[in-house]
Amino acid sequence: MAKVNPAEFIRQVRQETAKVTWPTRRDATVSTILVFIMVFLAAIFFFTVDQILSLIVRLILNLGG
Repeated sequence: MAKVNPAEFIRQVRQETAKVTWPTRRDATVSTILVFIMVFLAAIFFFTVDQILSLIVRLILNLGG
């Protein structure tokens, strides 16, 4: 890979940054809310699965005793 001097590097970074399409405040807010909703749903799902598996393990261990 070719070495680039610091000034050229900064110029290239600015060129690439200018190409970025930044999200609007509304897009960022909607995305954040959706992430929180998905985290909440995943937490509920894993809590439910954990409770079911815990019940099954307790039933199996009680059968042996």
